Amino acid sequence: MEEQKNLKKEDCPHCQISSKIIEQLKESGSNKREEYIVKKEQKEKGRMAVIRRQKIGRFLKFGVPALLFLGLIVFGGWQYGKRPVLPKGEKQKIAVFFSPTCSCCHEYVNYLKKEGFAVEEKQTQDMLSLKEKYGISSEMESCHTAVIGDYFIEGHMPIEAIKKLLEEKPDILGIALPGMPQGSPGMGGIKKEAFKIYGLSKVGEILEFMNL
Repeated sequence: MEEQKNLKKEDCPHCQISSKIIEQLKESGSNKREEYIVKKEQKEKGRMAVIRRQKIGRFLKFGVPALLFLGLIVFGGWQYGKRPVLPKGEKQKIAVFFSPTCSCCHEYVNYLKKEGFAVEEKQTQDMLSLKEKYGISSEMESCHTAVIGDYFIEGHMPIEAIKKLLEEKPDILGIALPGMPQGSPGMGGIKKEAFKIYGLSKVGEILEFMNL
């Protein structure tokens, strides 16, 4: 009974070679001793393999979820950092000219307010004169025109384009998103294609400003 108790305590549960057999090999001749050494190494390798599997199991159970959680935190911070931010020191004042009957113009004003602008709303029945003043041709026109600093901003312009204009300060009169494309700020709907935004040079040349 005592012998069986010792065997159960000493045997490796992951190896077919019992401690009793190893002891028998150890007490035999030189050939048996070599066999004993080999068997002992195999037993140790088996034990280490079990330990490695246990470590891998613990990592998959606890380590992987922790890494995924950390990744979500880092990715979230990176995404937040990508959000357009107006340059420091820039007075976030913008005047928006629009017709009193234009509902989407009101929506765009609300969009600018949410983005941190102090919006001056200017309703007018004579949008044509304003567009002529800034040299905005019919191919660049939209329903409303905004003015910030020395630049005009025509149409439902995304904040990314306004940010680029204020940061880079190009030598142009302003930028325009012609028409009233679906999915643009203040318009609603689903964006179907990239927004093509143009710039107007001081000599009246229409330039490609950016695509969004």
